[in-house]
Amino acid sequence: MMDAGRHPRIELFTNSQVENVSGFVGNFNVTVRKKVRYVDEDACTACGECEVVCPVAVPDEYQEGFSSRKAIYIPFPQAVPSSYVLDMENCLGTNPIACGKCADACEKECIDYDAVDEVRELEVGAIVVATGMQPYDPTEMDEYGYTRFANVITSMEFERLICAGGPVEGHFIRPTDRKTPKSVAFIQCVGSRSLNRGVPYCSNICCMNTVKDTLLLHDHYPEMQNKVFYMDIRSFGKGFEDLYRRSKEAGVQYIRGLPGDIEEDPKTKNLYLTVENTLNGGVERHEVDMVVLAVGLVPRTDSEQIRQMLTLSQTSDGFVMEAHPKLQPVDAPTKGVYFAGCVESPKDIKDSVTQAGAAAARANILLNDREVRIEAITSIIHEEECNYCGRCVRVCPFHAITPANKKQGVFPKVVEAACSGCGTCAAECVTDCIDMRHFEDAQYYAQIEAILAEDPMQKIVAFACNWCSYAGGDNAGTSRLQYPANVRLIRTMCSGRVDEDFILHAFRKGAPMVLVSGCHFSDCHYIDAVTWTQQRVEKIWDKLEKKGIRPERLQLEWISAAEGQKFAKVMRELEKLRQAVTEEEVAFTVDLLIREQKPTPKRRTNRDTLALLN
Repeated sequence: MMDAGRHPRIELFTNSQVENVSGFVGNFNVTVRKKVRYVDEDACTACGECEVVCPVAVPDEYQEGFSSRKAIYIPFPQAVPSSYVLDMENCLGTNPIACGKCADACEKECIDYDAVDEVRELEVGAIVVATGMQPYDPTEMDEYGYTRFANVITSMEFERLICAGGPVEGHFIRPTDRKTPKSVAFIQCVGSRSLNRGVPYCSNICCMNTVKDTLLLHDHYPEMQNKVFYMDIRSFGKGFEDLYRRSKEAGVQYIRGLPGDIEEDPKTKNLYLTVENTLNGGVERHEVDMVVLAVGLVPRTDSEQIRQMLTLSQTSDGFVMEAHPKLQPVDAPTKGVYFAGCVESPKDIKDSVTQAGAAAARANILLNDREVRIEAITSIIHEEECNYCGRCVRVCPFHAITPANKKQGVFPKVVEAACSGCGTCAAECVTDCIDMRHFEDAQYYAQIEAILAEDPMQKIVAFACNWCSYAGGDNAGTSRLQYPANVRLIRTMCSGRVDEDFILHAFRKGAPMVLVSGCHFSDCHYIDAVTWTQQRVEKIWDKLEKKGIRPERLQLEWISAAEGQKFAKVMRELEKLRQAVTEEEVAFTVDLLIREQKPTPKRRTNRDTLALLN
């Protein structure tokens, strides 16, 4: 951080918050609120005279509450800039003046109680999101006694106690009696790999962090007895297995089983752990002086605002989702945005540094290019047919369509650099004035008609999204999974592209069954476009039911690229449903929908699109 602060081409905004992000790749406009420090960071020499006279003492967040700080303080050692910050929530020197001692002691007159926040507008070409994560709060796991027993601490609190720059200068002690403990127990997977509480995934770093901590204690206190209670020790990585072996050779006891309960002796403050050792099948009771909870990593609670401003996808775990896990591991679905560190998934320092280097390289490639290459699959708005409803603006996951203004005669326009070609706008447009290059309405109608031209009663029409469902079909094929051969797939870039009239047109042409298939909600390549798919299909189900057509003939399924077996299973179930559809039922549907059909929809071709562009 100090190197970054001294770099001539890096401008640091500390104690700041991003309030708004607009624009698109290469032309982002970022609004940053630089929060007031009440101390002039340029004039402050960090002499410390203000801190000496300050009468306020509050828990120090950096030291995990094991020590206190003043209301005017330096956040942590080697902070950049190296100047004091005034915690106005705890300061006594504000309206009316009740103290003011720090201002009186400052010879440089750096303190200004009336200072206000500064708002900066920045123009940037690329954005790297590195907001990190936060440790899991084990308070809800009451069986471990965290917050009830002072000698039960988290792994983060352990790091502060053992650190030479910590509150006890690296002399490891028990919080209750400030004596060096004779035995310490480490409990793994606290908050991780749990379906009921905490998070279901592995937090990656906990096992090796505990192994490191046991070796650290053994080096400083050879007589100390260390015990590790675990489900599985996951020591993947260069040199990690050797580190684990060294820990066992140093005398650390590894007990395969997680304690079900922790009790405290009121007099000695010693802790008793009851655990089933799954290696010998017996129930054991262990007495220790301290317990360290190896807490997992969870997404930051304040990351939702950033995710919405940058239109980022989110996994079911709450971390942001990359554009492609193999081909674009540091790219966001939003062009010009990149990821680094634990914002994308739990990882250790080495992996975070590696990903940060990759993100910087990707941003450097973008900034060095004079032009940005984009996919040819983008939307086009035919202004002469637009009614200024603004629905396309609301449904666009990437905010790639500028708002319309009917009074000023301003039509909505597609910012092609921001458009990713999901086609949701085209499907939702009530006047059919939006087309997609290479995935035009005319092409879909032609595919539907070609599929159902002969023997339509034996066919199943399936709309499958390019990234998941269509790839799931490939997975089923390469895995040699058996499913009916009468399923005809129509590829769409996103299930959000499936227009209501595409489905009704398939029924008009005699299709007994229609399937709309897309990504799972947590895997959508286009942020939240699948939510519009679900809303649209639910409306069609209601319309079909009101018309006397069985809604079951239209199916909606979420299939990922890795779910080849589910793809085959869904197709087999669709075939059973198709066999239950009678010719009389199809004939009734065809006759009803043809009679109610609106004027023939516009079927523009590539030639029409090229003429518009020219």
